[in-house]
Amino acid sequence: MKFRLIYPKWPKLARQTEFHLPPHGPVVFAATLPEYVTVDFIDENLETIDFDDPVDFVGISMMLTVQVQRGWEIADTYRKKGVKVLFGGIATMLHAAETMLHADAVFLGEAEGRMEEVFTDFRQGTLKPCYDYLDARPDIALVGTARRDILNRRLYNHKGVQMVDLVHASRGCRFNCYPCAVSYLGGREFRPRPIDKAIAEMAAIDNNRLFIVDNSLAQDTAWEMELFREMIPLKKKWCSHPIEDKPEVLDLAAQAGAWYVYQAVFDTSDYIRDRIKRYHDHGIGVEGTILLGLDDHTEDSIKRLIDFLLEIELDLAEFTVLTPFPHTKAYDDLHKQNRILSSHWEDYSADQVVFQPKHMTPDRLQQLLDYAWNTFYQDESQNMKMAKLFQQVVKKEMADNTFKPRNRELARQTFGKGQAER
Repeated sequence: MKFRLIYPKWPKLARQTEFHLPPHGPVVFAATLPEYVTVDFIDENLETIDFDDPVDFVGISMMLTVQVQRGWEIADTYRKKGVKVLFGGIATMLHAAETMLHADAVFLGEAEGRMEEVFTDFRQGTLKPCYDYLDARPDIALVGTARRDILNRRLYNHKGVQMVDLVHASRGCRFNCYPCAVSYLGGREFRPRPIDKAIAEMAAIDNNRLFIVDNSLAQDTAWEMELFREMIPLKKKWCSHPIEDKPEVLDLAAQAGAWYVYQAVFDTSDYIRDRIKRYHDHGIGVEGTILLGLDDHTEDSIKRLIDFLLEIELDLAEFTVLTPFPHTKAYDDLHKQNRILSSHWEDYSADQVVFQPKHMTPDRLQQLLDYAWNTFYQDESQNMKMAKLFQQVVKKEMADNTFKPRNRELARQTFGKGQAER
């Protein structure tokens, strides 16, 4: 059976650096498919769909709200040709009712142990409109090694070099952050994979650089420290979401190859200042993730926050505006207060204001988003800051003899021949 798995194109943030990471959801999903299924994967961000190429069954994997409109268009085209379409992924779960209007079937929840049922139904002509497993999560031990073999690897290079591969060591999140849908999607229970399985998958990835995409590594101290201990012999270099702010944890993370973290910076407190310093003291870079437009944000407080980011010497910063995605507390609150201004999902890109802020006009918040980007990078460009962060990882790789020759030309291009050859 020829199954075409499609990842719809989506617009990057206007100020994001233009390189493409290999998507995680589709390769994890592909690992759950029955053995008789042949997978043909298309990342529409980098490839063109040939709708005339015959296929038995189509799956559309949607991660982001800004993908859904395009995903529906793709499905409509195939269905007009008589090809049945299955939807899955995070954005499918957030927009299930609308997506069902464009689908033969939608799958909600985690796919491990469930795809045999779906494909048996397809073969027998008895596909159900909805396979709802959101509240019936599978045993986390069933999570297998992602099918990275379905990727066209040459497409995921930046100037000829593979940047990072994505991997996860846990699911679920015990936190319940205001703008986040993870508690709806993956539950409030922290569910770590067996560490030996997670480590085996990391070891098998033919790339020294990883992005550990777990919602947060800072959920269980004993598990986190054991994971890092087991990662040390791999000599991988990796980035992740937050690491627990304890010296013993940060020390192990550094030994395990921590390159940089994505850390939310939500105020100008000494706690945030000291936390960033502790990362840096352990040789771990920090990309600040800064959300603008919360109800306690005024124009003055946003400007003070940007000044604070420069003081604490973040390695990089990425700015977004509050976006009320469905199934979040932010959506519920703003919807009840009649403050949501747009229901066009293509506007939900996190760099467009789609709600009425409390202390300013939507246009002013949009202007302050531009102000934040421009002010933070006015003395040193985003490319230069990225080059410095890249230089850090090359130094780490050289120190433990894992710097690969194929990376050397990019190192020269990024920060000069002398440093690259050192």
